[in-house]
Amino acid sequence: MKRREFLRRSAAASAVTAVPASPQKPGSSVEYHPVTPSYRIVSSYKPEGKLGMPGLYPGRVAEVGSEASISEQTDRIDRDILGKMVARGMTELTGAPDSTAAWKVFFGPGDRVAIKVNASGAPQCVSSPELVLEVIAGLGRAGVKPQDIWLYERYAQQMDLVGYEAWVPDGVRVWPGERRRGELAGYDRDVYVEVDFQGEEDRRSYMCEVVSKRVNKIINIPNVKDHASAGATGCLKNVAYGSFNNVARSHELKSHITHTRTFIGTLCGVEPLRSRTVLHIVDGLRGVWHGGPAAFTPEFFWYPKFLQFGTDPVAIDRLLVDTVEKKRREMGAVSLYNRDPQYLGGTRADRKIMLRYREPAHVDYAAGLGLGIADRERIRIRRVHV
Repeated sequence: MKRREFLRRSAAASAVTAVPASPQKPGSSVEYHPVTPSYRIVSSYKPEGKLGMPGLYPGRVAEVGSEASISEQTDRIDRDILGKMVARGMTELTGAPDSTAAWKVFFGPGDRVAIKVNASGAPQCVSSPELVLEVIAGLGRAGVKPQDIWLYERYAQQMDLVGYEAWVPDGVRVWPGERRRGELAGYDRDVYVEVDFQGEEDRRSYMCEVVSKRVNKIINIPNVKDHASAGATGCLKNVAYGSFNNVARSHELKSHITHTRTFIGTLCGVEPLRSRTVLHIVDGLRGVWHGGPAAFTPEFFWYPKFLQFGTDPVAIDRLLVDTVEKKRREMGAVSLYNRDPQYLGGTRADRKIMLRYREPAHVDYAAGLGLGIADRERIRIRRVHV
Protein backbone atom coordinates (compact mmCIF):
# COMPACT_ATOMS: atom_id res chain seq x y z
CA MET A 1 0.00 0.00 0.00
CA LYS A 2 1.37 3.42 -0.91
CA ARG A 3 2.10 5.86 1.92
CA ARG A 4 -0.53 8.43 0.89
CA GLU A 5 -3.22 5.75 0.66
CA PHE A 6 -2.24 4.41 4.10
CA LEU A 7 -2.53 7.90 5.56
CA ARG A 8 -5.93 8.41 3.95
CA ARG A 9 -7.33 5.12 5.26
CA SER A 10 -5.84 5.61 8.73
CA ALA A 11 -7.36 9.07 8.99
CA ALA A 12 -10.74 7.74 7.90
CA ALA A 13 -10.60 4.91 10.43
CA SER A 14 -9.65 7.33 13.18
CA ALA A 15 -12.60 9.55 12.33
CA VAL A 16 -15.01 6.62 12.49
CA THR A 17 -13.80 5.16 15.78
CA ALA A 18 -13.27 8.38 17.73
CA VAL A 19 -15.76 8.84 20.57
CA PRO A 20 -16.26 12.54 21.30
CA ALA A 21 -16.12 13.64 24.91
CA SER A 22 -18.14 16.44 26.41
CA PRO A 23 -15.97 19.57 26.39
CA GLN A 24 -15.46 21.44 29.62
CA LYS A 25 -17.38 24.70 29.81
CA PRO A 26 -15.80 27.99 30.88
CA GLY A 27 -15.74 28.19 34.64
CA SER A 28 -15.43 24.42 35.03
CA SER A 29 -14.28 23.14 38.41
CA VAL A 30 -11.51 21.09 36.79
CA GLU A 31 -8.24 22.53 38.04
CA TYR A 32 -4.56 21.86 37.49
CA HIS A 33 -2.96 20.54 40.67
CA PRO A 34 -0.01 18.26 39.77
CA VAL A 35 1.46 16.06 42.48
CA THR A 36 4.69 14.10 42.76
CA PRO A 37 4.02 10.42 43.48
CA SER A 38 6.24 8.35 45.75
CA TYR A 39 8.60 6.36 43.52
CA ARG A 40 10.46 3.25 44.67
CA ILE A 41 13.44 2.46 42.44
CA VAL A 42 14.90 -1.04 42.59
CA SER A 43 18.23 -1.65 40.84
CA SER A 44 21.56 -3.14 41.89
CA TYR A 45 23.41 -1.34 39.09
CA LYS A 46 25.82 1.47 39.94
CA PRO A 47 26.72 4.49 37.76
CA GLU A 48 29.14 3.55 34.97
CA GLY A 49 31.75 5.96 33.63
CA LYS A 50 31.20 9.51 32.39
CA LEU A 51 29.37 8.97 29.11
CA GLY A 52 25.84 8.62 30.52
CA MET A 53 23.21 11.36 30.64
CA PRO A 54 23.93 14.29 30.46
CA GLY A 55 27.12 12.92 28.92
CA LEU A 56 30.28 14.48 27.57
CA TYR A 57 28.66 17.66 26.26
CA PRO A 58 26.04 19.03 28.69
CA GLY A 59 24.01 21.84 27.12
CA ARG A 60 25.56 21.38 23.66
CA VAL A 61 23.36 20.63 20.63
CA ALA A 62 24.39 20.36 16.98
CA GLU A 63 21.58 20.82 14.46
CA VAL A 64 22.01 20.04 10.77
CA GLY A 65 19.30 20.93 8.28
CA SER A 66 18.80 20.43 4.57
CA GLU A 67 15.81 21.35 2.44
CA ALA A 68 16.83 18.61 0.01
CA SER A 69 17.04 15.88 2.67
CA ILE A 70 13.53 14.56 2.01
CA SER A 71 10.96 15.13 -0.73
CA GLU A 72 7.57 16.37 0.43
CA GLN A 73 6.04 15.03 -2.78
CA THR A 74 7.36 11.46 -2.60
CA ASP A 75 8.39 11.26 1.09
CA ARG A 76 11.70 9.83 -0.14
CA ILE A 77 14.91 10.53 1.79
CA ASP A 78 18.05 11.49 -0.17
CA ARG A 79 20.61 9.02 1.16
CA ASP A 80 23.65 11.00 0.01
CA ILE A 81 22.49 14.16 1.73
CA LEU A 82 21.48 12.24 4.84
CA GLY A 83 24.97 10.77 5.07
CA LYS A 84 26.48 14.25 4.88
CA MET A 85 24.08 15.48 7.57
CA VAL A 86 25.09 12.69 9.96
CA ALA A 87 28.79 13.21 9.35
CA ARG A 88 28.51 16.95 9.87
CA GLY A 89 26.39 16.59 12.97
CA MET A 90 28.83 14.22 14.65
CA THR A 91 31.82 16.44 13.94
CA GLU A 92 29.99 19.60 15.04
CA LEU A 93 29.02 17.92 18.30
CA THR A 94 32.42 16.47 19.15
CA GLY A 95 34.86 18.82 17.43
CA ALA A 96 36.53 15.77 15.89
CA PRO A 97 38.41 16.23 12.57
CA ASP A 98 36.21 13.73 10.72
CA SER A 99 33.14 11.59 11.28
CA THR A 100 35.06 8.38 11.98
CA ALA A 101 37.00 10.08 14.74
CA ALA A 102 33.70 11.49 16.04
CA TRP A 103 32.12 8.05 16.34
CA LYS A 104 35.25 6.80 18.13
CA VAL A 105 34.68 9.41 20.86
CA PHE A 106 31.81 7.24 22.07
CA PHE A 107 32.32 3.73 20.68
CA GLY A 108 35.03 1.18 20.01
CA PRO A 109 35.76 -2.51 19.45
CA GLY A 110 34.08 -4.72 22.03
CA ASP A 111 31.20 -2.33 22.70
CA ARG A 112 27.72 -3.82 22.58
CA VAL A 113 25.37 -1.09 21.41
CA ALA A 114 21.58 -0.79 21.46
CA ILE A 115 19.82 1.67 19.19
CA LYS A 116 16.54 2.84 20.72
CA VAL A 117 14.31 3.54 17.75
CA ASN A 118 10.87 5.13 17.86
CA ALA A 119 8.20 3.15 16.02
CA SER A 120 5.07 4.43 17.79
CA GLY A 121 4.15 6.53 14.75
CA ALA A 122 4.57 3.58 12.38
CA PRO A 123 4.79 3.68 9.50
CA GLN A 124 4.41 7.42 8.90
CA CYS A 125 6.72 9.12 11.45
CA VAL A 126 9.36 6.82 12.92
CA SER A 127 13.11 6.60 13.36
CA SER A 128 13.91 6.43 9.65
CA PRO A 129 15.51 3.15 8.55
CA GLU A 130 17.85 5.22 6.38
CA LEU A 131 19.09 7.10 9.45
CA VAL A 132 19.43 3.85 11.41
CA LEU A 133 21.67 2.51 8.60
CA GLU A 134 23.89 5.61 8.83
CA VAL A 135 24.22 5.08 12.57
CA ILE A 136 25.10 1.42 12.09
CA ALA A 137 27.71 2.43 9.49
CA GLY A 138 29.20 4.94 11.96
CA LEU A 139 29.40 2.27 14.63
CA GLY A 140 31.15 0.01 12.13
CA ARG A 141 33.79 2.65 11.43
CA ALA A 142 34.38 2.84 15.17
CA GLY A 143 35.00 -0.91 15.29
CA VAL A 144 31.64 -2.19 16.56
CA LYS A 145 30.65 -5.47 14.94
CA PRO A 146 27.14 -5.99 13.47
CA GLN A 147 26.44 -8.88 15.86
CA ASP A 148 27.06 -6.49 18.76
CA ILE A 149 24.27 -4.12 17.66
CA TRP A 150 20.62 -4.32 18.75
CA LEU A 151 17.66 -2.25 17.55
CA TYR A 152 15.01 -2.17 20.22
CA GLU A 153 11.51 -0.87 20.86
CA ARG A 154 8.68 -2.08 23.08
CA TYR A 155 6.23 -3.50 20.56
CA ALA A 156 6.98 -6.03 17.83
CA GLN A 157 3.92 -5.00 15.81
CA GLN A 158 5.18 -1.44 15.42
CA MET A 159 8.69 -2.55 14.46
CA ASP A 160 7.25 -4.97 11.92
CA LEU A 161 5.23 -2.15 10.34
CA VAL A 162 8.44 -0.20 9.78
CA GLY A 163 10.23 -3.29 8.51
CA TYR A 164 13.59 -2.71 10.19
CA GLU A 165 14.66 -6.33 9.73
CA ALA A 166 14.64 -5.91 5.95
CA TRP A 167 16.91 -2.87 6.22
CA VAL A 168 19.65 -3.76 8.68
CA PRO A 169 22.85 -5.67 7.78
CA ASP A 170 23.23 -9.35 8.64
CA GLY A 171 24.06 -9.88 12.27
CA VAL A 172 22.23 -6.81 13.63
CA ARG A 173 19.39 -7.88 15.91
CA VAL A 174 15.93 -6.33 15.89
CA TRP A 175 14.62 -6.81 19.42
CA PRO A 176 11.11 -5.98 20.66
CA GLY A 177 10.37 -5.96 24.37
CA GLU A 178 6.94 -7.49 23.79
CA ARG A 179 6.08 -9.91 21.00
CA ARG A 180 2.56 -9.82 22.36
CA ARG A 181 1.37 -6.79 24.28
CA GLY A 182 1.58 -7.26 27.99
CA GLU A 183 4.05 -10.14 28.06
CA LEU A 184 7.04 -9.88 30.42
CA ALA A 185 9.55 -12.22 28.79
CA GLY A 186 11.69 -9.35 27.51
CA TYR A 187 11.96 -7.50 30.82
CA ASP A 188 14.35 -7.71 33.75
CA ARG A 189 12.37 -8.52 36.91
CA ASP A 190 15.25 -7.28 39.11
CA VAL A 191 15.19 -3.68 37.80
CA TYR A 192 11.99 -1.71 38.16
CA VAL A 193 10.21 1.40 39.37
CA GLU A 194 7.26 0.85 41.66
CA VAL A 195 4.60 3.53 42.07
CA ASP A 196 0.88 3.75 42.78
CA PHE A 197 -0.71 6.27 40.40
CA GLN A 198 -4.39 5.47 40.83
CA GLY A 199 -4.68 2.31 42.91
CA GLU A 200 -3.82 0.11 39.93
CA GLU A 201 -3.13 -3.57 40.57
CA ASP A 202 0.16 -3.74 38.65
CA ARG A 203 2.37 -1.00 40.10
CA ARG A 204 5.75 -1.98 38.70
CA SER A 205 7.45 -0.93 35.48
CA TYR A 206 10.29 -3.31 34.57
CA MET A 207 13.35 -2.38 32.50
CA CYS A 208 13.94 -4.03 29.11
CA GLU A 209 16.56 -6.73 29.55
CA VAL A 210 18.38 -5.59 26.40
CA VAL A 211 19.29 -2.46 28.39
CA SER A 212 20.33 -4.18 31.60
CA LYS A 213 21.76 -7.50 30.32
CA ARG A 214 22.73 -7.26 26.64
CA VAL A 215 24.53 -3.98 25.96
CA ASN A 216 26.86 -1.45 27.54
CA LYS A 217 25.90 1.60 25.44
CA ILE A 218 22.72 3.05 23.92
CA ILE A 219 22.02 5.45 21.06
CA ASN A 220 18.62 7.13 21.27
CA ILE A 221 16.84 8.10 18.00
CA PRO A 222 13.56 9.93 18.77
CA ASN A 223 11.35 11.96 16.42
CA VAL A 224 9.85 15.45 16.56
CA LYS A 225 6.34 14.74 17.80
CA ASP A 226 3.52 16.22 19.80
CA HIS A 227 2.15 14.19 22.71
CA ALA A 228 -1.27 14.68 24.31
CA SER A 229 0.12 14.14 27.82
CA ALA A 230 3.83 14.96 27.81
CA GLY A 231 3.42 17.92 25.45
CA ALA A 232 6.21 16.72 23.19
CA THR A 233 7.89 13.34 22.90
CA GLY A 234 11.61 13.51 22.30
CA CYS A 235 14.81 12.12 23.80
CA LEU A 236 13.63 11.75 27.39
CA LYS A 237 10.29 10.11 26.72
CA ASN A 238 11.56 7.91 23.90
CA VAL A 239 14.28 6.29 25.96
CA ALA A 240 12.24 6.21 29.19
CA TYR A 241 8.87 4.90 28.05
CA GLY A 242 10.52 2.72 25.42
CA SER A 243 12.82 1.01 27.92
CA PHE A 244 10.23 0.09 30.57
CA ASN A 245 6.89 -1.70 30.45
CA ASN A 246 3.59 -0.67 32.03
CA VAL A 247 4.12 3.06 31.49
CA ALA A 248 0.83 4.14 29.86
CA ARG A 249 -0.80 4.09 33.30
CA SER A 250 0.97 7.39 34.04
CA HIS A 251 -1.28 9.23 31.60
CA GLU A 252 -4.30 6.96 31.08
CA LEU A 253 -5.91 8.33 34.23
CA LYS A 254 -9.51 9.15 35.03
CA SER A 255 -8.64 12.80 35.56
CA HIS A 256 -7.20 15.38 33.15
CA ILE A 257 -3.97 15.51 35.16
CA THR A 258 -1.21 12.98 34.40
CA HIS A 259 2.08 11.95 35.95
CA THR A 260 4.25 12.32 32.86
CA ARG A 261 5.88 15.38 34.42
CA THR A 262 7.71 13.23 36.97
CA PHE A 263 7.61 9.68 35.60
CA ILE A 264 9.62 10.35 32.43
CA GLY A 265 12.66 11.77 34.21
CA THR A 266 12.42 9.23 37.02
CA LEU A 267 12.68 6.34 34.54
CA CYS A 268 15.57 8.01 32.68
CA GLY A 269 17.52 8.23 35.92
CA VAL A 270 17.36 4.49 36.69
CA GLU A 271 20.64 2.63 36.32
CA PRO A 272 21.92 1.24 34.07
CA LEU A 273 19.73 3.13 31.56
CA ARG A 274 21.15 6.48 32.62
CA SER A 275 24.82 5.49 32.37
CA ARG A 276 24.49 3.53 29.14
CA THR A 277 22.59 6.14 27.10
CA VAL A 278 25.52 8.04 25.60
CA LEU A 279 24.23 9.66 22.39
CA HIS A 280 20.96 11.16 21.13
CA ILE A 281 20.22 11.78 17.44
CA VAL A 282 16.85 13.40 16.78
CA ASP A 283 15.26 12.36 13.49
CA GLY A 284 13.53 15.61 12.55
CA LEU A 285 13.12 14.84 8.86
CA ARG A 286 9.43 14.22 9.53
CA GLY A 287 7.30 15.52 12.39
CA VAL A 288 3.84 15.49 13.99
CA TRP A 289 2.55 18.74 15.48
CA HIS A 290 -0.82 17.47 16.79
CA GLY A 291 -2.46 14.13 17.49
CA GLY A 292 0.85 12.47 18.40
CA PRO A 293 2.65 10.28 19.10
CA ALA A 294 0.88 8.46 16.27
CA ALA A 295 0.64 10.09 12.85
CA PHE A 296 -2.70 8.98 11.50
CA THR A 297 -3.97 12.38 10.37
CA PRO A 298 -2.15 13.82 7.32
CA GLU A 299 -3.21 17.33 8.34
CA PHE A 300 -0.99 17.15 11.42
CA PHE A 301 2.13 15.89 9.63
CA TRP A 302 5.01 18.11 8.52
CA TYR A 303 8.64 18.06 7.37
CA PRO A 304 11.03 19.95 9.72
CA LYS A 305 13.98 18.53 7.72
CA PHE A 306 16.70 18.53 10.37
CA LEU A 307 18.75 16.23 12.59
CA GLN A 308 19.97 17.11 16.08
CA PHE A 309 22.93 15.58 17.89
CA GLY A 310 23.84 15.68 21.57
CA THR A 311 24.57 13.82 24.77
CA ASP A 312 22.25 15.98 26.87
CA PRO A 313 18.61 14.85 26.40
CA VAL A 314 17.25 17.73 28.46
CA ALA A 315 18.85 20.42 26.32
CA ILE A 316 17.66 18.77 23.11
CA ASP A 317 14.14 18.35 24.45
CA ARG A 318 13.98 21.98 25.56
CA LEU A 319 14.54 22.91 21.92
CA LEU A 320 12.10 20.22 20.78
CA VAL A 321 9.29 21.60 22.94
CA ASP A 322 9.97 25.05 21.45
CA THR A 323 9.85 23.60 17.92
CA VAL A 324 6.52 21.84 18.47
CA GLU A 325 5.02 24.84 20.28
CA LYS A 326 6.06 27.19 17.45
CA LYS A 327 4.50 24.92 14.82
CA ARG A 328 1.30 24.56 16.84
CA ARG A 329 1.06 28.32 17.19
CA GLU A 330 1.49 28.73 13.41
CA MET A 331 -1.31 26.20 12.83
CA GLY A 332 -3.74 27.69 15.36
CA ALA A 333 -3.49 24.84 17.87
CA VAL A 334 -3.90 25.20 21.63
CA SER A 335 -0.62 25.88 23.42
CA LEU A 336 1.29 23.06 25.12
CA TYR A 337 1.29 25.26 28.22
CA ASN A 338 -2.45 26.00 28.28
CA ARG A 339 -4.05 25.47 31.69
CA ASP A 340 -7.52 26.87 30.99
CA PRO A 341 -10.06 24.07 31.65
CA GLN A 342 -12.44 25.39 28.99
CA TYR A 343 -10.14 23.82 26.37
CA LEU A 344 -10.41 20.31 27.84
CA GLY A 345 -12.47 17.72 25.96
CA GLY A 346 -13.19 16.79 22.35
CA THR A 347 -11.06 14.38 20.30
CA ARG A 348 -7.51 14.13 18.98
CA ALA A 349 -8.77 15.47 15.65
CA ASP A 350 -9.49 18.88 17.20
CA ARG A 351 -6.39 21.07 17.37
CA LYS A 352 -8.15 23.65 19.53
CA ILE A 353 -8.67 21.36 22.53
CA MET A 354 -6.54 19.29 24.87
CA LEU A 355 -7.39 15.80 26.04
CA ARG A 356 -5.42 16.39 29.24
CA TYR A 357 -3.24 19.05 30.74
CA ARG A 358 0.02 18.63 28.87
CA GLU A 359 3.30 18.36 30.75
CA PRO A 360 6.19 20.00 28.85
CA ALA A 361 7.55 20.66 32.36
CA HIS A 362 8.82 17.07 32.33
CA VAL A 363 11.92 18.61 30.74
CA ASP A 364 12.51 20.90 33.74
CA TYR A 365 11.83 18.04 36.15
CA ALA A 366 14.47 15.91 34.42
CA ALA A 367 16.90 18.79 34.67
CA GLY A 368 16.27 18.86 38.42
CA LEU A 369 17.34 15.22 38.55
CA GLY A 370 20.69 16.15 36.98
CA LEU A 371 19.92 14.63 33.58
CA GLY A 372 20.80 17.78 31.66
CA ILE A 373 20.41 21.53 31.20
CA ALA A 374 16.98 23.08 30.62
CA ASP A 375 17.94 26.76 30.91
CA ARG A 376 17.84 28.18 27.36
CA GLU A 377 20.54 30.72 28.27
CA ARG A 378 22.95 27.87 29.00
CA ILE A 379 22.18 25.79 25.92
CA ARG A 380 24.74 26.19 23.13
CA ILE A 381 23.34 25.24 19.75
CA ARG A 382 25.25 25.09 16.49
CA ARG A 383 22.96 25.25 13.44
CA VAL A 384 24.39 24.39 10.03
CA HIS A 385 22.97 23.45 6.62
CA VAL A 386 24.27 21.06 4.02
